[in-house]
Amino acid sequence: MRYAVAYGIVSFLLGLALQYVWIRAQRKLRVTHAQKSYGVGIDVEVKASTPTMGGVVFIVLALAALLAKHDAEALLFWALPVACGLIGFVDDWLKFTRRSSEGFRSLRKLFVQVIVAVVWVVWASLQRGLFLWPGLACPLWIALPLSVVATVGMMNAVNVTDGLDGLAGGAFLISLAVLGYLLPRSEFDHSAFAVLFGMAAAFLIFNARPALVFMGDAGSHFLGGALVALCVQGGVILGLVAVGFLFGVELLSSAVQIAAIRGLGRKVFRMAPLHHHFQLMGWDETTVTTRFLVIHAACAALLAALGVAISAL
Repeated sequence: MRYAVAYGIVSFLLGLALQYVWIRAQRKLRVTHAQKSYGVGIDVEVKASTPTMGGVVFIVLALAALLAKHDAEALLFWALPVACGLIGFVDDWLKFTRRSSEGFRSLRKLFVQVIVAVVWVVWASLQRGLFLWPGLACPLWIALPLSVVATVGMMNAVNVTDGLDGLAGGAFLISLAVLGYLLPRSEFDHSAFAVLFGMAAAFLIFNARPALVFMGDAGSHFLGGALVALCVQGGVILGLVAVGFLFGVELLSSAVQIAAIRGLGRKVFRMAPLHHHFQLMGWDETTVTTRFLVIHAACAALLAALGVAISAL
């Protein structure tokens, strides 16, 4: 446990230093955030001049953590968030070089996400097995597609949630806290938690409103992969329902909006994902973020406690 605390402190301090340097480098290179033409139209000039790709620091810190603890378990764990982060980085880089809000083509990006998810989940099943919950083994033909869908879904869900200053990063820290209650207390889990908590907390200092940097797809994909890796390796795949509560709601709101527009020719929300709906209702960005994080904390904790209670029966 004492080593985990050290990992966390080092991760936090390195995260602060690297984010500061990376922000300055991005400003010098004029790496900024490309605004979507169909966005909410709020604070456009401010957000358009804000550096993005803060998630690159997550990847660097993950690789450093792997060098510090390079056993088979650590390699399996960090492989997923790093691979997911690299997918997001390519997307971010394409947006930057094209000076566009569109990077990877949707189907091409989905294909790469599925390939990464399948390879990693099969690897995890061979090394550790797949468990829906502690003591609840699951046949591979069920656990494999479920885990792949969860991996791809979580990558995109965190990405969709990352639309307001501090929202995705804050929700991730809350999810980590809930997972700390759910997962087995192995030394590796402590170390991984500490590194992830340190890097996310350091990022949030720069990402809190008004944000000095955005995490970009590199960051959102990395964080989504990290949550999946923690749950799969911890043997609590169903724990993603709790820790992914807000992310799932945000992704579902986008899916419902698209289905309603294509199927019914009308909108359900003023704009999707859901946080933009409330912005267009007149809520301040900080108000939306705060209320969403409180709801996420409450619902994630309740769902986690419910799962533990049911498993104890």
